[in-house]
Amino acid sequence: MLNNLYVRTIIMSRVLLHLGIWVRNFAILLYVTDLTDNNPMYVSLISVAEYAPIFLFAFIGGTFADRWRPKRTMVRADVLSAVSVFLVLIAIHNGSWQALLIVTFFSAIMSQFSQPSAMKLFKQHVPEDQLQSVMAMFQSLVAFFMVIGPIAGAYVYQTFGIEASLIVTGVLFLGSALTLSFLPRDQHNQSRSEQRNLLQEAMEGLRYVWNNRTLRTLGMTFAAAGLAVGLIQPMMLFVTIENLGQDKSFLQWLLTASGTAMLVGGAVAMVLAKKISPQSLLALGLIVSALGNLGIGWSTSIFFTLLLQVINGFFNPTIHIGINTLILTNTEGPYIGRVSGALTPIFMGMMVIGMSLGGLLKNQYSLFAVFSTSALLFLVGTIMLIPLFKKSMNATRSLER
Repeated sequence: MLNNLYVRTIIMSRVLLHLGIWVRNFAILLYVTDLTDNNPMYVSLISVAEYAPIFLFAFIGGTFADRWRPKRTMVRADVLSAVSVFLVLIAIHNGSWQALLIVTFFSAIMSQFSQPSAMKLFKQHVPEDQLQSVMAMFQSLVAFFMVIGPIAGAYVYQTFGIEASLIVTGVLFLGSALTLSFLPRDQHNQSRSEQRNLLQEAMEGLRYVWNNRTLRTLGMTFAAAGLAVGLIQPMMLFVTIENLGQDKSFLQWLLTASGTAMLVGGAVAMVLAKKISPQSLLALGLIVSALGNLGIGWSTSIFFTLLLQVINGFFNPTIHIGINTLILTNTEGPYIGRVSGALTPIFMGMMVIGMSLGGLLKNQYSLFAVFSTSALLFLVGTIMLIPLFKKSMNATRSLER
């Protein structure tokens, strides 16, 4: 797969991009908790600022990604993200910490134009029998940075401060844009005519999703899983402080344990990618997440919590690999951006709702109640996948006949 120029170049770009995002996110988290004395509402607000734009702009970005040339879109998105970082750096220097939410907000918007463009290039330039393996490779990359990202982010912030963290982030974003610039020029026929009505293209994409049973089923699963993830997204900090009785800096080791397991799990999934159906991978990941979250919310043992983080992390890649493979294999090339843009807001919208409710539920009930609710929602998402298994079984029977 690494012999493929598009896969190799986008991987190199994502290495720089992921590192920049982790340095930025972890520095912002530690900086804001320092200023607000670990206030759960402010911690939740950071996550909302990071994910709300994905809900608001995913479909718009996906529609434009189908219309625009993918390489040029990705390069410009990274450059604009870097520029936003340097502008916010000026505001921070003048004492406005709330401006940190702006850079997170804007960068998330840019990713809604860049991400579907990358998926479009994969659809065009990667053989279909390699798509699930490529998705596994990219999930391994995410896992790798879950290992080194928190350590790097905490080190840069604690050693050099928030301003240095933002400078590093901006430079890494520019490096990603430079790397992508070495891709071959986009072909002119990859760009949709500017004469076409944007609203018509958007509605065409929504009809395409609605008329595809697999994509409709994924949408329902996305809703349940998104709410489940959102509820616990800001809560790991409180698992660290309240359940385990550790300083907030210990959070990086929980994330590192999960990330290390994700790296191994992604590698295993890459090997098994051609032997297991994407819906089976997705269901397996959801079930393990349900059981793991229930245990994490209950545990007061450092060892047991770390063990559950490892188990969750090992199976977490199966969720993302299954989802991305189902989207790519069940979507025609000209619709990749809009399908991704239609499904992502379902997941992210419910995730933002969950993040907004997480702090309130914790204050009203308990940390364990939040994690238990999340576990139940993961199980609901698994049940919603049953039509996909029935479809696969019917297809197998037809072939046998």
